[in-house]
Parts: sequence; C-alpha cells; structure tokens
Amino acid sequence: MKRAIVLAMLLAASACRRGPTVEEARQFLDRAEADLLELANEASRASWVQSTYITLDTEALAAKANERYITAAVRYAKEAARFEKLALPDDLKRKIHLLKLATTLPAPSDPALAAEMTKLAAGLESAYGKGRYCPGGDQAKCLNIDEITRIMATSRDPKQLYDVWNGWHSIAPPMKKDFSRLVEIANQGARELGFADTGAMWRSGYDMPADEFAKELDRLWEQVKPLYEQLHAYVRWKLREKYGPAAVPEKGPIPAHLLGNIWAQQWDNLYPMLAPAGADPGYDLGAILKRRKTTPVEMVRYGERFFTSLSFEPLPPTFWERSMFTRPRDRDVVCHASAWDVDNVEDLRIKMCIEINADDFNTIHHELGHNFYQRAYNRQPFLFRAGANDGFHEAVGDTIALSITPEYLVKIGLLDKAPGSSKDLGLLLARALDKVAFLPFGLLIDQWRWKVFSGEVKPDQYNRAWWELRRRYQGVAPAGERGEEWFDPGAKYHVPANVPYTRYFLAHILQFQFHKALSDAAGCQGPVHRCSIYGNREAGRRLKEMLEMGASRPWQEALEKITGTRQMDASAIRAYFKPLEDWLVEQNRGKPVGW
Repeated sequence: MKRAIVLAMLLAASACRRGPTVEEARQFLDRAEADLLELANEASRASWVQSTYITLDTEALAAKANERYITAAVRYAKEAARFEKLALPDDLKRKIHLLKLATTLPAPSDPALAAEMTKLAAGLESAYGKGRYCPGGDQAKCLNIDEITRIMATSRDPKQLYDVWNGWHSIAPPMKKDFSRLVEIANQGARELGFADTGAMWRSGYDMPADEFAKELDRLWEQVKPLYEQLHAYVRWKLREKYGPAAVPEKGPIPAHLLGNIWAQQWDNLYPMLAPAGADPGYDLGAILKRRKTTPVEMVRYGERFFTSLSFEPLPPTFWERSMFTRPRDRDVVCHASAWDVDNVEDLRIKMCIEINADDFNTIHHELGHNFYQRAYNRQPFLFRAGANDGFHEAVGDTIALSITPEYLVKIGLLDKAPGSSKDLGLLLARALDKVAFLPFGLLIDQWRWKVFSGEVKPDQYNRAWWELRRRYQGVAPAGERGEEWFDPGAKYHVPANVPYTRYFLAHILQFQFHKALSDAAGCQGPVHRCSIYGNREAGRRLKEMLEMGASRPWQEALEKITGTRQMDASAIRAYFKPLEDWLVEQNRGKPVGW
C-alpha cells in the first residue's frame, strides 16, 4: 500500500515537472465548455426575463446568473494560462484565446467585486429601459424612448426637437457614478487576465494585435470619409435653408437635435426635406405596410421568408411562442431590438417593440440575420458558437436588408411595379442617410470607451471627451453647452448595457462587401444597389457555408469564403454610392465641405 502511495506521488511529481500535455488541455477545454454552456444558458434566461419584465427582483436574478457565468469564464481563462506555452493544435489554441474573451465584462477574482460588478451592470441596463422624459415634471405626460423617437423623426419644430432631445439625455446623469465604478472593476478583471485594460481586451478579439486593429479602423475610416464629408455638407446647407443661419452654421458642426434621430446616428428621417426634385424613391414602404394592415408578426414573417428563399430552414415554432414583438402595456421592458439564442442551440427569439414602418421592416431582417447565424453554427463547440468576429454578426442581417430593393418588394407582393432607374438617386440618398451617416457614430462610441477604460479620460471629463469625438468624427455638436453635470454617452443604450460598438462600424463596411460578392454569385447584371439575392440558392449556399464556420477559424478565412479576399475593404461602399457621391459633389460646389 505504501509503495502504491509513493508511486502515485512520484508520478504526480513527474507530471508537474514535465508540464501539461495536449490531451490534458483538450480535457480541460471540454470541461470548461460544458460548464460555460450551462451557465450561459442560465444567464440568458435570466437576462431575457430582466429585459422583458423589469423589476428589482428580475434585476437581482439576472445579476446573480451573470455573476456565475462571468466568474466561471474568468476562472477558466486564468486556468488556461498554463497551456499557452504548449504546442497545441490550431483548434485548441484558438479555444484558449477565445476563452480569455468569453465575456465583455471580466470579473475580478474577488467575489465581492464580481458580485458588485454584475449588480451594477444589471442596474444600468434597467435604468436605461425605465428611462422617461416628463415635460415640465408632469408624470401624466411622460415620454418613453419610442415616443421620443417618433417626435424626433417627424417634428420640424426646432424648439420641440431640442426639448425632447435634452429631455431624453436627462435620464443619463444618475448612471454616471455606477458606470465609472463599473469601469474600475472591469479593468481590474481585465488586468488579471493579462490585458492592460478592458478596452485592450475588446480590441484583442479580432485575430490581429490590438494596436494593428486600431490602425485598421483608421484605414477603413479614411476610405469612407470623403463620401461622408460630401453627405454632411449637403445636409448642413439644406438644414440651414430650412432652419436659418441662426440655427445651423455655414461651416461648423450640425446641431445634433436637428438630424431626425435622438442620437443623430442616422439621418434618413430627414429625407423628405433633402430629396432632390423628381428623385423620390417612388414608393413609401411604411405607408404600404400600414395600408395593408400588416401586423407585427406578419412583418417578421416577411423576414423569415427571405431566409427560407435562400434555402435556410424556417424558424422553430418556439420562436413565435417566446419572442416579444410589441411593447407590453403592463410593465417596463427594454425595447431596444435584439436577437437571442437562449439555449445556444435552437431557442431563438427576437425582442422588439415593432412599429409598422420601413425602419422596423429593415430592423427585423437585421435581427433575423443574427438568429439564422446563431442556428447555423450551433453544431460547433461552445467556444466557436459566435460570429467570425462581432462585426460579422451585425453584418449578416444588414447584408440581407441591402436586398430590400424595389425588385424584392415586387417579388413579395408589396409593390406592383419597381420604379425606373430615374428614381435611383432618391433610393441612394435615402439609403446613404441611413448607412453612410452612421459610419462615424459607429466608430466613435468605442473610441470614447477605450479612452475611458485606459484612464486617458477621467470621470470628470466624460462629457467633454464625448462631444470632442462627436465633433471630430461626425461633425455634430449640441445646441448649447454640455458640462460635466451631464452624462450624454449614457443616453445611448449600448453604453449602460456594456455592448461593444465597433462591431456596428465593421458591419457597415462588411455588409457592402458581402452584398457585392453575393450579388455576383446570384448573377445580378444591374447596378449593385438594385441587386437582391432573394430566392437565389447559390448566394444562400455561400452565405450558409460562412455562417456554419462560426468562430472556428480567423475572420479573414470567413471573409474569403464569401468575397474571395482576406481584407476588409470600404471600396465596395464607395462603389455602391458612386452615382450619389458624384451628384453630391456637384450639389456642394461652391459650398463649404468639412467642419
């Protein structure tokens, strides 16, 4: 017996001296993935209830479930460090790397700090979801984000626009203290994983060194900046004509509250006042949907049928039973549209407060892109059940939405006849006010957060730094002074909800690359902005092959599957909008461009 004990001790000591083996790494990752899958599903269910039924209790339950998942993910990431110097097969090496990035909020090893962090995170998201602006303090007149969004979209009264813009931003200052504390705790967790800060950890998730990724973003922005500047100049002088020189400067940034959107991130609601004579799109999709008495569920069915036309399987029955399509009347919910894969297999859902309009018609196609992507990779190991990078996940649905062309609307019976090519300028301008206007906003939010995480921007500089970046990238400014008593970043959902935002900038680049490549695969002969891949099985096959990869290979390989190239390239978006850009240059001749 003693000999056996001694032998076991000698074997254990020998194992310690020789270090871990590849087989031990594989067994470790198998255990980690099984555990994290169970914890992720528990956290998803708790988060779903919290988002669709906001109470103190659901906040607490979601915070606790997220705490369990995040704590386990960080613990496994630290344990995995002992395998990093081992010569591992590519799949195991990739899993070790992804394990370190399994959460956007890395918890410190101190249990009290981990619990505090998840409680703060749940509370911030709920605070946003419960946000209301009550004009004059009258509780009977309170406006939620849906109602404020409608006013921003339709009102042309600058006083009313500023009132609701300022009112919505007033929900954010109470979040500032909790947000800054969340940054402190998350940074401690990131440093324990070997990253300089949380922002550096986020930038490490793109299959290239973090500094190289930052340079890649700069390169892509410089590619698209000339197109944005022409659009900005055109919108500025048209708004100056509408509201007068006292409201809109000739050369400077555009006042944020005049751009038709509470965050000035998309300007498509301004189209009626910006449209060139005789170049309207030729139809009003929102009016068509309302005239047909389309229901929210029918709106979603249109999106599902697009994917099934590409040979994807229909959504499961549980999707229709468990999704939230409209705002409930009896409780607070987070209405921000999102797609869910609650069990990481087939419990797919969307959460939206659907309005019958063109914007939500497009958004539905976008959100379903997430769901079909989630199901396509559900046979991958748990750590590979994600997009090739987070920009890919956002780009897939937007690629489908680019196929919402007049020709597509004819095929599905919403239009009798597609307008002729004389209407293309209007179609392109309407789309540019959505897609091109968004580009700098998609870039700047994480530029701000990275500075916050690194400590370059301190809490007493949050608002000044925010507006400096908005002026620099967007050429947008507030109507008046915004001191540090404000916390304007918190008025954008993704900041209190801790959702990385660079993915949306990347998605706006990638979707045009994807659209061009898939249109070519579908044999489209016309201008790329009129191409729709609806009903084309070859385009569907290429898309499905890429989706099924999940995160199992670097994103460069996934990009190559569809486009034949391994580099993100903004030339596709410039080519898509080339007729419009030429027209904008002509319209802006003799007028200031830039800010």
